[in-house]
Amino acid sequence: MPTPQPEFPFSAIVGQQSLKTALLLNAINPRIGGVLISGPRGIAKSTMARGLADVLPSDADGKHPPFINLPLGTSEDRLTGALNLQQVLSEQKVVFEPGLLARAHQGVLYVDEVNLLPDALVDLLLDTAARGINVVEREGISHTHDARFMLIGTMNPDEGELRPQLLDRFGLCVELGDAIPVSERVAIVRQREAFEHDPHGYCHDWQPEQANLTERLRLAREALSSVTAEDWVYEHIAMRCQSAAVEGLRADVTWHRAAQAHAAWRNADSITAEDLDAVEGWVLAHRRKAAGEPPAGGSTPPGGDRSNQGSSRQQSAPQSPEPGADAKTRNQGGQWGAMPPQPQSMVAAPPVDLPDNPARVTQGTRHLLATRSKKKGKQSLGRYATGEFSRKPDWFATLAASRGQWPLKEWRFKRQRAGQPVLHFILLDTSGSTLDSQLFARAKGLVQQLAAKAYSAREQLAILGFGNDRVDSILPKRRAPSDMLNQLETLGGGGGTPIRDAMQAAVRAIVQWQRREPGLQVRTYLITDGRTRQSLGDIGPVKDCVVIDMEQSPVRRGRARSLAEQLGATYQIFPPMEAL
Repeated sequence: MPTPQPEFPFSAIVGQQSLKTALLLNAINPRIGGVLISGPRGIAKSTMARGLADVLPSDADGKHPPFINLPLGTSEDRLTGALNLQQVLSEQKVVFEPGLLARAHQGVLYVDEVNLLPDALVDLLLDTAARGINVVEREGISHTHDARFMLIGTMNPDEGELRPQLLDRFGLCVELGDAIPVSERVAIVRQREAFEHDPHGYCHDWQPEQANLTERLRLAREALSSVTAEDWVYEHIAMRCQSAAVEGLRADVTWHRAAQAHAAWRNADSITAEDLDAVEGWVLAHRRKAAGEPPAGGSTPPGGDRSNQGSSRQQSAPQSPEPGADAKTRNQGGQWGAMPPQPQSMVAAPPVDLPDNPARVTQGTRHLLATRSKKKGKQSLGRYATGEFSRKPDWFATLAASRGQWPLKEWRFKRQRAGQPVLHFILLDTSGSTLDSQLFARAKGLVQQLAAKAYSAREQLAILGFGNDRVDSILPKRRAPSDMLNQLETLGGGGGTPIRDAMQAAVRAIVQWQRREPGLQVRTYLITDGRTRQSLGDIGPVKDCVVIDMEQSPVRRGRARSLAEQLGATYQIFPPMEAL
């Protein structure tokens, strides 16, 4: 059997000093909450994660910490653990089979493209990492085991973001750029060639540096509990977090833990300004809400550079056109209604009869079956569990309830799904032309109407606005709020109509959401007056899309109807407004 090829040595990785230090701090104190690495492909994110596992100190029994890779297709049972069906059948015992969380104990759990995992799995993963234990309950069986591991997640922002609630639960976030100095690029290629030529010899040459790093980590772990902090440290953290307008106190706690680990890494007895500045950028990068001055330090390790410094995460949006672009735009199709943004108070919209969402799956009816009595000359097939269920047996639950005996004492069926998740995705025209005759005010009222219906149905909502030559996120994908009044009231309108950019952004978002949540059904609403010369013909059909024509002119131009035909969408005319 061939000898497996070793991993590239952590100490030999060129550059990325910021990421190296952030990973080492989490290795010193896993309670920091893990590291989220945000950056493009091909910048050694996975190489560094795998290399880190090799330098972690062994446990008291001399066992080397494991490195567990969590695949994108992982199920909840595989992650948390499940029942061992074979032992249920052969030994009539209900035995718990550990999952990936148990296997990652005292090691590294690596999740590549964590932003593509279903939110429920990410939430479970982060909750376990924070608590250090995994509690599994299956069919009356409760099992608890330690699950203290270092969590490393990577993501490419171009493929979609994590929800803010999940972002906040990662301890540190390191944002990497794709600009690598020429000298580093040359050194990286040379190192890689040397490694591939003789992997074992290359690793042997770097063994002293690897051993020194392992020993330094072990000493830092031992010194961690003795590192102290004076009162000004807590006040400094609190003031900086308040200035950054972060939500909750997780940033404060994480900052203190990371600074304490940094002090232990330096072999210092107490936290200093150097430790606070070194980790600030990583703590606030994904939590900062207030714009303003960047972190004082935040990603520069002792003796390192700032080339990979963490920064505030901002939502990307198309920028305003460069000077002189207006003439070019007119030549390519042009926009109507170019004017500065103006407020317009919301006006209640008349009810709009929209077609039913064909994607919605209605909830199954409730069934209740009594215990089946024995028929003459026949054995009982067991009784059925009550409640909503499908016709598909839940074999684990059935065998566990019957303890492997035959005939089965009790049948269990998988619960009927109440319905696939539904997202209402609204694209709202906020261009200057909608300010005429208070179209924008009525459109806001329609959005409020749609949001209220989504809230009543406990469904999800996302809103994009397109105007002022840009596309902005008005409401990120989330459970529909009870009231959108304040957000809509402050929304202004003006400028051109980048409807093409909006539809392209919408199609990308839908693909990303459904890739992460395969059962998600998206109903898209394009609310516009059609005052644009841009074509949507090459975007292709958009499934379950409704174009709502807000145009109120006596003589309609019919552009919104044409846009609906290009998108393969249902066309709906907004009811005429009453005389104002």
